Amino acid sequence: MGGKAILMICDGLGDRQFKGRTPLQRARRPNMNMLASKGITGLMDTISPGVTPGSDTAHLALFSYDPHTCYQGRGVYEALGAGLELEEGDVAFRCNFATVDSRMVVRDRRAGRITGVGEVLAKELNGQKVDSCGIVFKATTEHRGVLVLRGEGLSRNVSDVDPHEANMPVLKSKPLDGTMESKRTAFILNRFTEMSHEILAEHPINVEREKKGKPPANIVLSRGAGAYARLDTLEERYGIKSACVAGGALYKGVARAVRMDVIDVEGATATANTNLVAKASAVKKALEDHDVVFLHIKATDNFSHDGDINGKVKMIERIDKILPLLMKTGAYIILSGDHSTPCTTKNHSADPLPIVIYGEGVRVDDVKRFDEISCMKGGLGHIRGLDVMPIMLSLIGKTKIFGS
Repeated sequence: MGGKAILMICDGLGDRQFKGRTPLQRARRPNMNMLASKGITGLMDTISPGVTPGSDTAHLALFSYDPHTCYQGRGVYEALGAGLELEEGDVAFRCNFATVDSRMVVRDRRAGRITGVGEVLAKELNGQKVDSCGIVFKATTEHRGVLVLRGEGLSRNVSDVDPHEANMPVLKSKPLDGTMESKRTAFILNRFTEMSHEILAEHPINVEREKKGKPPANIVLSRGAGAYARLDTLEERYGIKSACVAGGALYKGVARAVRMDVIDVEGATATANTNLVAKASAVKKALEDHDVVFLHIKATDNFSHDGDINGKVKMIERIDKILPLLMKTGAYIILSGDHSTPCTTKNHSADPLPIVIYGEGVRVDDVKRFDEISCMKGGLGHIRGLDVMPIMLSLIGKTKIFGS
């Protein structure tokens, strides 16, 4: 049996019961419940039981790439998601424009969440060199950016310069092993950090910001080193054409790493105001010439990190309303999350996720509701993230017999 499939991932969807109910259980979700009642459900550990997934490692697993062997570091996916073309051996970091005082103490990790000036500031840093190593720097949204070190003899095994909190001094990057490559990379990163401060502190934009009492974007803080290496593509592995519809750079980056076609959608913001209807329409269009379309929705996780249960409930209800648009495509729908983010802890957890698979020929179980508790009884049982892609491909007729 052939067909198409939609892999729909609501970031941080899983949660814990608060006063007896999870946000999914609290939400009005008739269409999710319809998927459950006409599909097969279960629980999923994206990595493995007891392991708390990061968003990047979770998505690698969902795409069938074992993160224990394929993970390249967060910076790589941020850089790919920002549209940079990486080369073998590049070392990439995710960055913030930040504000430091004269003693190099961080006063604002986000430089007042600057908007509209990042690209101008980035031009002063992009193309620089440190110890014959090329510097590629690109601003993304607000205070965010990506840094790529390009040259021989580099390593991702270096520590961050970002202290991850305000009122702390900028850190010195250190090698995390004894190799010359790590020592050289740490030296280059530290020199780039100093250089960014020397250049940005004197920039007219920051001089003007200081005059107006605004925090200047006078340094770049880097973290999450990653080393790029080419992965087998989904087409090479499985003979499928795949596409990604997402708002966040990280998710686009993981998709680009496995050579999904990334479709930019106007209004896809990775925030609560994202245009879900536009994203669903883009999925429908992409199914015309792709076998699998990955749809990512971020805001469920944002509300979780804020501890906003009501906000998460309302976001789930908004997501529920676009499901009829996706069901009309006739594609199989696999709905789940990448990890749990309980509103009570405001952080990722190892709690397993509910998952449902809906479509023609799916063995229907007795579960009638889509939530963390109901799906415990489902016919899928307890699966891993690495199991999702093979199951999906078998449904759309894209797998081969193992053996004879």
